[in-house]
Amino acid sequence: MGELVEIVDSLENKVSKLLHKLELLHQSNTKLKDELNLAKEENQLKQNVVLEWEEKYNSLKMANTMLGSNTNKTEAKLKINTLIRELDVCIAKLAD
Repeated sequence: MGELVEIVDSLENKVSKLLHKLELLHQSNTKLKDELNLAKEENQLKQNVVLEWEEKYNSLKMANTMLGSNTNKTEAKLKINTLIRELDVCIAKLAD
């Protein structure tokens, strides 16, 4: 009978250790999830900044073209033609 009690005590100790490890893993998992969410938010903010800078760059490039820069005249002409076509489509829709 004493041997059975020892086995039960041993099992209780092992289960207690496993439950403790499980709790530690849950805490670690929660911490990692929080860090991941924070990293995702930071990544999104940085992507927004990059998009803003790309828009500013494109605007500056277009302004330089309009001011007579020879590097992007063809691109500016194409952009102007596209804008004119879009305006024509809008006017045609309004006329209907």
